[in-house]
Amino acid sequence: MKLLTGLAALILIPLMAGVSASKADTTVSAINDGYFTTDDGARIHYLRAGDSHTAPALVLIPGWTLTATLWREQLQRFSNDRSVIAVDSRSQGASSIMLTGNTPERRAQDLHELLASLHVEHCVLVGWSQGAQDVAAYVQQYGTGSLDGVAFVDSPVSAGTNEVDIRKEFTKAILSGLSRYASQPADYSAGMVRSIFKRPHPAADIDAVIAQAQRTPPAVGAAMLVSDIFGADRRPALKKIDRPTLVIASANSPLLDAQKAMASDIQGSRFVEVANVGHAVFVDDPQTFDTALAQLLSETNSARGMK
Repeated sequence: MKLLTGLAALILIPLMAGVSASKADTTVSAINDGYFTTDDGARIHYLRAGDSHTAPALVLIPGWTLTATLWREQLQRFSNDRSVIAVDSRSQGASSIMLTGNTPERRAQDLHELLASLHVEHCVLVGWSQGAQDVAAYVQQYGTGSLDGVAFVDSPVSAGTNEVDIRKEFTKAILSGLSRYASQPADYSAGMVRSIFKRPHPAADIDAVIAQAQRTPPAVGAAMLVSDIFGADRRPALKKIDRPTLVIASANSPLLDAQKAMASDIQGSRFVEVANVGHAVFVDDPQTFDTALAQLLSETNSARGMK
């Protein structure tokens, strides 16, 4: 019951700071829950708004241990002319806790199966943080035939074990935190959630997100994190991207230069740097994020018209 209450609260409480009253007062599509079971038995929860098939679906993937409900502003903002789907990755949010498959490669397969079940033939994939690894894994496995566009949000794709050499301070910070996560998972998750926001948000919002993050067992979360960062070199997938691409990053990101370099490796990509925001760029500054995403969607429409 606490889980359902938290989910409902995240959807129904006022939007986080930064959304204008005029936008909040406009008519928006209802956000509905859905579930899908993968071929290995994971029950995947997702949120969906809008039902138009005239434009490619917008698919939103959250970060490590976090929940699809963080995307609720984008679910409402972009659902007037398309279907918008936000996914709780396996072992996160309201999806099944799984002891296997907690890798970007398996999550990409989950996503592929989910979109097939929903009869989504074309979509724009948006991956934030850990979700950026899932997007890269999806492109590596399935190519870009069903993609009209791609967005990476505040994370470069992993270089696998090369991370130890090329991003030493980042790697050290991740590895040194794992023992604390194992011994003090509640405190670690609470600190992690609070750290992703730079701007003030209602305490009820933050507490609900923390509760969701704490639902992922520490052993699963640690395995997930190691697989995300060190499990595979996903940089080759960038060379396969031949669709309009947005790379959008917090100006405060410790991996800002890496994201700029990633953008330069994707032909025709656009890089947007957002000031005065934390890791959760799309929550801290939804106006700037939504403007950049709307431009990407416009670019995908133009690209489709040229095909």
